[in-house]
Amino acid sequence: MKRDVYNSLKQWADSQERRPLILRGARQVGKTWLIESFGNKHIGRCVTLNLERTLRSAELFADPSPRANLRAIEALTGKRIEPGKTLLFLDEIQAAPEALAKLRYFYEEIPSLHIVAAGSLLDFTLDEHTFSMPVGRISYLYLEPLSFEEFIEALEAPDDADSSPTRDFLRNWNPDRPIPMPLHEKLIGLCREYVMIGGMPAAVEKYRKSHSYLECQQLQYDLLTTYRDDFAKYAGRVPHSRLLKVLNAIPRMVGQKFVFSRVDKEEQTAPLKTALNLLCQARVCHKVSASHGNGIPLSAESGGKTFKVIAADTGLMMASLNLGYSDLLREPDLTLVNEGAIAEQLVGQLLRTLGPHYVDPALYYWVRQAPGSEAEVDFLVQSGTNIFPIEVKSGKTGRLKSMQLYLKEKTASTCGIRICSQPPRFTPGLISIPFYLTQHLPRLLGQLHNRGLS
Repeated sequence: MKRDVYNSLKQWADSQERRPLILRGARQVGKTWLIESFGNKHIGRCVTLNLERTLRSAELFADPSPRANLRAIEALTGKRIEPGKTLLFLDEIQAAPEALAKLRYFYEEIPSLHIVAAGSLLDFTLDEHTFSMPVGRISYLYLEPLSFEEFIEALEAPDDADSSPTRDFLRNWNPDRPIPMPLHEKLIGLCREYVMIGGMPAAVEKYRKSHSYLECQQLQYDLLTTYRDDFAKYAGRVPHSRLLKVLNAIPRMVGQKFVFSRVDKEEQTAPLKTALNLLCQARVCHKVSASHGNGIPLSAESGGKTFKVIAADTGLMMASLNLGYSDLLREPDLTLVNEGAIAEQLVGQLLRTLGPHYVDPALYYWVRQAPGSEAEVDFLVQSGTNIFPIEVKSGKTGRLKSMQLYLKEKTASTCGIRICSQPPRFTPGLISIPFYLTQHLPRLLGQLHNRGLS
């Protein structure tokens, strides 16, 4: 299964100034498969050491010499590690935080060694470490669930040697050409499939082989159970029951301000907030922070108490809500399913794939809470020095009062974006695109800017 981050891995591996790499992402997004596949194909071979499954794994790094550490790993795995010809993969590295501190010495003393570390709960360790992190001596890449276009490619061209005709069309399409209605309807249909299946590699692979929504949903329930089973690893931080309450509440509040009293009226806010922050650290969900949107960077005017939350994956959200494909078919417009929450989840998930893989994705929205003049824009995105408000709306004429108010108040924005189920349409001050073009927003904004429409 091809992943877009593969090209970033190749750039890292081929760099003359390569540093040890840490791959960050939620459980089950395909980190292990990706690194092992990459190591075997691009480097020559991959030697994997799962530190969670290795008893007293920290002792492998007790010797101050990284070469001694390599010899110990070779003896344990029974595999030779040749710098320049072998990728050493330290999986579940959070089980031995000492190994993280050692990465700097691998960089300094064995620079020709390709070494990658990953872990499903690694962010906990990175946030609470008490050792000296090798600042400036490691690189990061971030892995999300499969994007919509990766999903298309997995269905049409699972073999690395093939290409996806549908994805090729989207990559080469420009605003000067209309999209034929039969193709538009096919792409919207694929969006529906993506919403149902999501981007977790196991679910996509199951669907590719079986084309059974029921089998995929059963697998998604298993993945949700895996996430819940992980709560035992949060021991000492938050009770299992509290984490479960928050996890179950997230799908119900997608598209709305996250209100802790709606999780459990009997619980105090502070412990629920801690539980949510832990789930965000584990990348089971993601905050959409409110920003004033007056200028760049958007993060400079965010970080308050007002935020929304999206799930990690559309398919897992659908399973959490016990929604099936028949529920999607009842509404011709995705923005009307589950009061628009499904569409907002889809767009938020795809917006997290727009930036380079070495940048941790972040989402923002705008809310105005002035008495008698409340307004909210679903998302804000930055392109160059400009900020674009995004509304996820139905039809050709969905009301855009909040967007118009935002554009009137903010000098950094001159054009709004509507994402919906309709074919693309471009007018001065408004860019309207279908869901399947969300990943091409940066390219389209550049092209439309040259035409004076953005």
